[in-house]
Amino acid sequence: MKDTIMGPLGIELGEMTPERVTATMPVNSNTHQPFGRLHGGASVVLAETVASMGTWNLIDQENEMAVGLEINANHIRGKQDGIVTAIATPLHKGRTTMVWDIKIVDEDEKLICVSRCTVAIIKQKQ
Repeated sequence: MKDTIMGPLGIELGEMTPERVTATMPVNSNTHQPFGRLHGGASVVLAETVASMGTWNLIDQENEMAVGLEINANHIRGKQDGIVTAIATPLHKGRTTMVWDIKIVDEDEKLICVSRCTVAIIKQKQ
């Protein structure tokens, strides 16, 4: 996974069950916006990562793949350093789409960002 966007942003997967996926990301110069705070785009990458991995965990990995279809995010609180953790739970587990609720929190479990991500399940080309 280091050769994906996860590598440069320092995203590390944690728990992955059918009902919960977690990952952490450092807040540092790689994830800052120009004013020294966590970039909203980095939070969105973290959110889509846990939603996509959660979907991938639930599909036929040999014949299907998970791709982001839609994502939204509300950035609640700024953060300058430390680590954030994304916690994703499925709202809908369908045959062609899954919808995930993602909360990103800091070390004190203060809410940094909330997101909802729809992931499409598509057939892999043979």
